[in-house]
Amino acid sequence: MQKRKIPYLLLLLLIFSCKKENANDNLLALALSSSHPNIKKVMDNIDAYEVQIRYTKIDRIQDSVIFTDYDFQVNSNNYFYPASSVKFPIAVLALERLNQTDTIGLNTRYYVEGDSIESTFAEDIIKIFTISDNMANNRLVELLGQDAINNNLAKKGIKPVRIAHRLGYHSEDLVTKPLIIYLNDSTTGITTPSLNTSPKPLELDRIKKGKGYIEENLLIEQPFDFSLKNYLPITAQHEVLKRVIFPNLFHKEERFKITEGQHQFLLNAMQTLPKNAGYDPDEFYDGYCKFFMFGDTKENIPGHIKIYNKVGFAYGTLTDIAYITDTLNNVDFMLSATILVNTNGIFNDNVYEYDEIGIPFLAELGREIYTLELKRKKLR
Repeated sequence: MQKRKIPYLLLLLLIFSCKKENANDNLLALALSSSHPNIKKVMDNIDAYEVQIRYTKIDRIQDSVIFTDYDFQVNSNNYFYPASSVKFPIAVLALERLNQTDTIGLNTRYYVEGDSIESTFAEDIIKIFTISDNMANNRLVELLGQDAINNNLAKKGIKPVRIAHRLGYHSEDLVTKPLIIYLNDSTTGITTPSLNTSPKPLELDRIKKGKGYIEENLLIEQPFDFSLKNYLPITAQHEVLKRVIFPNLFHKEERFKITEGQHQFLLNAMQTLPKNAGYDPDEFYDGYCKFFMFGDTKENIPGHIKIYNKVGFAYGTLTDIAYITDTLNNVDFMLSATILVNTNGIFNDNVYEYDEIGIPFLAELGREIYTLELKRKKLR
């Protein structure tokens, strides 16, 4: 019975795109109709995987850039756990925060009070994009505070969003920790902690998932409740990406308030491969945090293909938000997607089909759209 739903869903994609076009222009629908096993396995049982995808076709007419968005099952009311993809807007907002004082910059050294790890803001942002480092993200949360993150994104028209906790150890402490800032070699300053709003339970569809979860080595036989977790739907994540890659297409109040130098640093960090940041290429191969196109291979990414992205993976959910460009073949597009791979329905047991189903699906989805983009006749 499930297989009969797929042609109908794809037909809807062909009919309800953002504007009326030839059906063959909807590359997302064509990619999802692929007979490749990595795509077909998911599409034949689509309800189980809670897939959401937004693809943006990019055309250029003279000096104008034109976006055309295509969606598959994108619904901000259907919750998915964003995992480390929340680090993307946090990193950009940290750059904004650096502009609010003359005493700190990208290369300023600092540490969290009570911690022994020293870092710079530049180092932490690079760690976030190259290997998705949790502690680097959490230090930026201490700098910003949850309320400031949420409010600043909303002011830019990026919503709905709710950042409620740090990552890794999931601290929900409402008071940020002070940062000890090195003002020079012999002088330090300290940031003022902020008290943040206690999160209210999210009232969304699919906020409770599965049939059980592990807590303190015990199986709790009831759905896992995500209502107090972070919330960053595909729609909001894709808007962050558009503003970062094409800031001049947005009104001034909708843009991130970062300098041109910071913008170039951010773009470089987003596409930097782990090996180019000093990490062991055997452990952190090119596709380690580049799920689309290369996530299922340890081969090197060709130099003419750049992927500006942020991934997330936790609780069986994989997410990638990416701008992909091929300078050799004049191809560029945006792609955001999430998939849940948790066949047994148990959370916190670390039994998820990331390598068997999730990453192969995202990798092939990226390749399918890239191949179609190579053949697409672009507007001029």
